[in-house]
Amino acid sequence: MGKFEDDLDFLLRKLGEGSDESIKGRLTVLRNRLVHLHRRNLVKINHSVMELVCAKHLLAAGYDVILERNLDGLSCDIYAVKGLGTLIVEVETGFVPPEHALDPITYCRARIASKITRYSGYADKFALAAPPHYVMQIPQALTKPPKYRTPEEIARIKKLCDLYYSSPPVSLDEIRNARLHAIYVLDVDEAAVRETDPNDYVERSHKWNMTGCVSRVF
Repeated sequence: MGKFEDDLDFLLRKLGEGSDESIKGRLTVLRNRLVHLHRRNLVKINHSVMELVCAKHLLAAGYDVILERNLDGLSCDIYAVKGLGTLIVEVETGFVPPEHALDPITYCRARIASKITRYSGYADKFALAAPPHYVMQIPQALTKPPKYRTPEEIARIKKLCDLYYSSPPVSLDEIRNARLHAIYVLDVDEAAVRETDPNDYVERSHKWNMTGCVSRVF
């Protein structure tokens, strides 16, 4: 526990630089929730620090933020409210379980597709967040408005998700209506966040796949 708390406290001091006391206080509340969850072995440090970096960005933008909120049996990473609007952010570290060592790209692509389709219906807006060293494999069809998503694209996403997620399976309606509104690139080293459009992110990801140089992407 000591190392986990020490790391969060170090990050909070960095996030607090230049922030008003209200934001510092709310970050401390979020930090304490993560410590509580860590004691129950429910969260890990890499994921937790990214949540806090993103939370600081949202707090500064005027949102109220809850971490690890339950949604009908699902647990979303960040649930944020501003006025009458709600936002869910799912944080991705890029971790691949050992059992998927031979299919990491397909697994990550299915994981991202599943996150977008399952979670986006629970809030007015949905976003993904990831560090700059992990380029998320986002199906391009899910960056389109739902009305432009073809039946063939929906069927391909359904087939992809069904490879790994079957209890319960992702439904065709969830895929048909899913929305992805923003991508947050989280720089933990600098405690900084850059927001980008999903279509721009996918285009830059394609450039990375072609060049192999992540520094040219983000």
